[in-house]
Amino acid sequence: MLIDADGYTYCHEHLHIDLSAQKGDIDCRLDQYALIKAEMDALVERGVFNIIEVTNSFMGRNPQFIESLISDTGINILLATGYYIEGFFPPALYTKTARDISQEMIREIVVGIEGSSLKASVIGEVGSSENAFTDAEQKVFEAAAMAHYETGRPISTHQSMSTMGKQQIELLQRFGVDMERVTVGHCDLKDNLDDILWLLDQGCHIQFDTIGKNSYYPDSRRIDMLKALSERGRLDQVMLSMDITRRSHLKQNGGLGFCYLMDKFVPQLLASGISQAEIDMMLKHTPYKVFQ
Repeated sequence: MLIDADGYTYCHEHLHIDLSAQKGDIDCRLDQYALIKAEMDALVERGVFNIIEVTNSFMGRNPQFIESLISDTGINILLATGYYIEGFFPPALYTKTARDISQEMIREIVVGIEGSSLKASVIGEVGSSENAFTDAEQKVFEAAAMAHYETGRPISTHQSMSTMGKQQIELLQRFGVDMERVTVGHCDLKDNLDDILWLLDQGCHIQFDTIGKNSYYPDSRRIDMLKALSERGRLDQVMLSMDITRRSHLKQNGGLGFCYLMDKFVPQLLASGISQAEIDMMLKHTPYKVFQ
């Protein structure tokens, strides 16, 4: 499925995810169809036409759930293929080679995701642990590079608490990945402007994709960092999202809901001096360039 150029894009979301077994918390099973459908309807009303859904198969991906959302709301959802991080890998992954893993990814991109009519459009979210990049995680990155080379599809990464992004990029560079087709996730969870500028200098894209998660890092400081990037003319490599993963994140369950980015965060950006043209770039033009 291709991205809709006419609308805004959330670059890193989960519409059906289940990490409840690993985390021992039913709140980590995001699967309430009626509530999620209502939020997608509300996003479409606000001009958000695309969701990059980065749940891969061992995070509770449910392509039938996504097919229904697409049919019932008209929103455009791009699915992902890959493996997440250490602690969420199936045991079989440790005995597979990078080539084996890449063939799985390529199959889901070219042939389709089993049990559905959908194909994966993004290689992701592939990640590293906090302050560590394990051998198994690096093997997944090598597989992602192979799948990217074979299919041309973009790679979306996961940084645990905004760590190891430089190591991720250095590894992908070593494998010859086109940096313009790489987007580094979760860059907005600590004061790391120097790290971000280094990433941007490599030619990749970055994501401020945990907007609204103020218990991790306050939105006021996210805005300060985006302002600093704006002053340097670097927002053309930045994309925005919320990374909603829990039932309690949904509006009807007392959370901020998916519309928070559009209804609250974007007005704060405008008030800070970031222009509408820059917002359109982060939410429309750059996602189209990366994910088309």
